Amino acid sequence: MEAMSCDQLTQKKCLPCEGGVEPYTQEQAVAQLEKLEGWELTPDGQRIRKDFTVKHFMAGIDFFNKVAEVAEEDGHHPDLHIAGYRNVAVELWTHAIGGLSENDFILAAKIDRLPVALKG
Repeated sequence: MEAMSCDQLTQKKCLPCEGGVEPYTQEQAVAQLEKLEGWELTPDGQRIRKDFTVKHFMAGIDFFNKVAEVAEEDGHHPDLHIAGYRNVAVELWTHAIGGLSENDFILAAKIDRLPVALKG
């Protein structure tokens, strides 16, 4: 499986996953992450994560609302975290397979296209 560009990923739609799909290997995940900006593989190798420092609390909430709209449209839902009122993070993984699938990278690419009010 060859890694896709961000543009290629955003043209796709997440497909329902009820299991039975092999999760990405660590090598496949790392190769795909090279095409995305700022996303990292979590230490357990089962999720991807991106951290942001936003201007203020409401900027984080606004960003999360935009993420929620995109996620709901694709039927693939991330874990959203906010701490210290302006440190936000998005984690993606495919629960049904306990690891990463193409859906995670599709949604990551779409999240990267969303406006976010960053600090500084």
